[in-house]
Amino acid sequence: MNRRSVITVFGVAAIAAGTLLAGGPSALASGLPGTEASVPEAQRLAGLTPPAADRSGVKLSHGAAVTRLRNAGLTIWSSGNCSDRLNPNCTSFEQINSGTIDGVVTLKKASGCPINVTGGTEDAHGSHAGYSHWNGYKVDFSRGECVEGYIRRNFTKVNPPTFGIEQYKAPSGNIYTNESNHWDVLYW
Repeated sequence: MNRRSVITVFGVAAIAAGTLLAGGPSALASGLPGTEASVPEAQRLAGLTPPAADRSGVKLSHGAAVTRLRNAGLTIWSSGNCSDRLNPNCTSFEQINSGTIDGVVTLKKASGCPINVTGGTEDAHGSHAGYSHWNGYKVDFSRGECVEGYIRRNFTKVNPPTFGIEQYKAPSGNIYTNESNHWDVLYW
């Protein structure tokens, strides 16, 4: 059995046991320290300001967002294999901002890296106020050497991070936060 098979088998076992792997919604819902659910928005955004122009776009349906993501070559993972926005075990893009989808698609094109989106607007991320997942400003995606290298080489490190392990600000103003087992990204 090669390393990838071992990781896949471990991941399936972890999911079956109810343990979070690859950034599914469960960790955020649990309120683990350093995650979005445990840090108030005012603290997460301390010193970080949105760009002058509103780039959020229009609200999309789940189906429209999925079509855009898949057409751009991104993959989607849901721990519950579902898309119900009110179920924290699902991955939903219902009411996500078109600017958020455009942002993650731009990251994919610019980096050339595979990106696996694991979180959207589902009810698993804490706050429903402000620049939140619920309001369509954020996505989560799996960690990976390629995309992490791109983020670290091309974006400015935020010191100290407002939450998470490490945090980077893109020239566009978007904020990339490493939440240990996934990246949480604010596209404002």
